Amino acid sequence: MRPETPQITVDAIIEMNNGIVLIERKYPPFGWAIPGGFVDRGESLLEAVKREALEETSLDIEVLDLFHVYSRPWRDPRGDTISAVYWCRASGEPVGGDDAAKAVVFSEDAIPENIAFDHREILQQFFHWRQNGIRPDLDL
Repeated sequence: MRPETPQITVDAIIEMNNGIVLIERKYPPFGWAIPGGFVDRGESLLEAVKREALEETSLDIEVLDLFHVYSRPWRDPRGDTISAVYWCRASGEPVGGDDAAKAVVFSEDAIPENIAFDHREILQQFFHWRQNGIRPDLDL
């Protein structure tokens, strides 16, 4: 018998045009989110984050670094997930696709109110790191 474990996901914090690309979700939970999704069987985390970013934003991303791993059980109302969040950059024009109704670049001071999951906290930690060089504490 296989153990029951959390699902593995990836998210891409994509910097471009002095902002961050967010997607407006087509499906529940609704709201704006960092582009990302579930890792497919036989796929590495790096392959998954590039695929998810392309599917949801139409952008070919350059992955710069692993930003942080988030694993708190409450992070996704659909069930427990562990997410590897990558710092990325891209150029071009984001266009929503797949699970994304829209893909839009937002400056730090214009992040929408309706943010899905724990992505507001992740973005706050990311902006803090970019300004101060301090990464988030371990996700205990």
